[in-house]
Amino acid sequence: MKLGELAQRLECQFEGPADLEITGVAGMEEATASEITFLANPKYLPKLQTTRAAAIIAGKKVDTLGRPVLRSPDPYLTFARALEVFYPPQRPPAGIHPTAVIAPDVKLGRNPSIGPYVVIEEGAVLGDDCVLKSFVVIYRGAKIGDRFLAHSHAVVRENVRIADDVILQNGVVIGGDGFGFAPQADGSYYKIVQAGTVVIEGGVEVQTNSCIDRAAVGETRLRRGVKVDNLVQVAHGCDIGENTLLCSQVGIAGSAKVGRNVILTGQVGVAGHLTIGDHVIATPQTGVPNDVRPNTTISGSPAVDHELWLKCSAAYKRLPEMFAAYRKMRDYLEKAGEKS
Repeated sequence: MKLGELAQRLECQFEGPADLEITGVAGMEEATASEITFLANPKYLPKLQTTRAAAIIAGKKVDTLGRPVLRSPDPYLTFARALEVFYPPQRPPAGIHPTAVIAPDVKLGRNPSIGPYVVIEEGAVLGDDCVLKSFVVIYRGAKIGDRFLAHSHAVVRENVRIADDVILQNGVVIGGDGFGFAPQADGSYYKIVQAGTVVIEGGVEVQTNSCIDRAAVGETRLRRGVKVDNLVQVAHGCDIGENTLLCSQVGIAGSAKVGRNVILTGQVGVAGHLTIGDHVIATPQTGVPNDVRPNTTISGSPAVDHELWLKCSAAYKRLPEMFAAYRKMRDYLEKAGEKS
């Protein structure tokens, strides 16, 4: 594809020869002389001197040292769109593999693609253009919207509701039993029937081996645009707000409410029955035991304001030195008191 054509497809202004041939997209270090790369973070500016890329996707005021450039207000987003130009997603052909097991009363929309050894139980409903890869299991009574994509070994449990344009990566379980057990007098535990459900709104993606548990009563809900990374646990009765990101190994205990546009980074743990406000960022390994007000960044365990955590972290490294000084002062004062 020519640089000028690519600029038009991506709605960018370009500087350089319009007929420059671009064959793909790559990172700054890996790009070859026929590929385009991107610069979104200023700390990578020095790489402009060494990259072999044919052209750069960059901000409007970035000096690209005379290299051909596509000017974008959001280079990272433009990079994502460029990937789709060169590597468009491949949809398998419509059809039902002969090894699939589908209950007679299942309702399938138009153009389904059902792979080998898929199981769809009685009463399930799937919308148009759904793709179920091999070994996907859809339990009884599940209701799923249009353009659903489930990769191999994903499971949608009974009576779960999923809206349009949802993606489940490999090994995801939607609607597994919540962790509910009542203690008995003899020290054992009585299993609480998980009679509730899970609701997944439109545009959600849940990535590999993550679990969204059903509620004992009521529902667990992932609202529109939520993105869930690998190995994440969302427990029974949680409500996750629109466009929130749950990064790898996040764990959210039961009945927690998470607001809109929240980012919980890697290994964040959230206690149950609390509320996290809109636009909160929790840095890696933060432990959240209490409610969090909106528009804050938190760190540490138990979580505190990020700026306070930075100060505490700086002081922590000096604790041995500070304690030695304290002991020296304490001993001096004790001796001074004895002499008086």
